[in-house]
Amino acid sequence: MPAEYNALFVAFAAVLGLLIGSFLNVCIYRLPRDISVVAPRSFCPECGKQIAWYDNIPFASYVLLRGKCRYCVQKIGLRYPAVELSTAVLFAGVAYRYGVSSFAWKWLLWEAILVVLFWTDVEERILPDELTIGGSVVGLILAFFIPVPAPFAQTLFPGWSPIARSFASVGMGLALLAVPMWALGFFYEKVRGREGLGFGDVKLLVLMSVFLGFEKALLATMMGAIGGSILGIVFCLATRRKISETHLPFGSFLCAGASVTPLLERLI
Repeated sequence: MPAEYNALFVAFAAVLGLLIGSFLNVCIYRLPRDISVVAPRSFCPECGKQIAWYDNIPFASYVLLRGKCRYCVQKIGLRYPAVELSTAVLFAGVAYRYGVSSFAWKWLLWEAILVVLFWTDVEERILPDELTIGGSVVGLILAFFIPVPAPFAQTLFPGWSPIARSFASVGMGLALLAVPMWALGFFYEKVRGREGLGFGDVKLLVLMSVFLGFEKALLATMMGAIGGSILGIVFCLATRRKISETHLPFGSFLCAGASVTPLLERLI
């Protein structure tokens, strides 16, 4: 692909990311509250006023309004521009890594799902089933057309078709990541008498296995666990909280690792 053509696609993906990011903000606020993401139109969560189109331009409106609602003058959370900008960056990274291809569109969908899951877990400690379970179903359907990364399955089953190896890799992810995580959470709750890992985290690992395959899901889990542990320790030291009594959004750390994983081959 000519370099200028790929650069154009990267720029297009970044702009698309800003636009999609605006919609993802709607999903982040509404899904945990069981509000339709289609209707009503965007509104201020503080005063309930509907937001005019010229106040709903991704990132630009936030800057022009100086981070405040036009009607009630309440501050607009930093999460809104953060989601739009991070989605733009992730989309541009996917476009750069995969170019114009079916793989690119699959990973754009993946990044959008993860952005919503990351923030709903940060803000509400919820990983909506619409995205974990629904996303897993979509991922399984996509696996028939776009192979799941499966280097280990390819080594074990060289004569299998790409589709068969894809589902073998998904199965390994479920057996070696999701099931052990569920068992760990189950026994932790039995021993300590309180929930250590929510079942939402297990469903997130299922989603990761379906999209990423076993190897990349394992890499994402390791990055999320290590990064989360480091940040958790730093947070507890800074706030003088006990680590054993601090509940951190583990799902968000997994999402962060999973969002970066598809981009690593080009970046490293």
